[in-house]
Amino acid sequence: MSFDYKRLIKFEHNIGEKDKKVRMVSGVVLLAVSLFTASILMLLVGLALVATSYSGWCPAYSSMDKNTLGTNTAVDGQ
Repeated sequence: MSFDYKRLIKFEHNIGEKDKKVRMVSGVVLLAVSLFTASILMLLVGLALVATSYSGWCPAYSSMDKNTLGTNTAVDGQ
């Protein structure tokens, strides 16, 4: 398995709506907890989650060629 850095720097949206919501909620929770526990690691992870949720692009997803935009969890009556 080779690492393709060009795919990492494309900056194409690769986070779906459900993924955005989960990232935003968990990021805000981590930010709130980090304020009370003074944990720098929680603060950084929370900021990264909120930033990727806001931008709609995740560099880790880009490097793994993962995309959650096209996933639809609703059943279409079939």
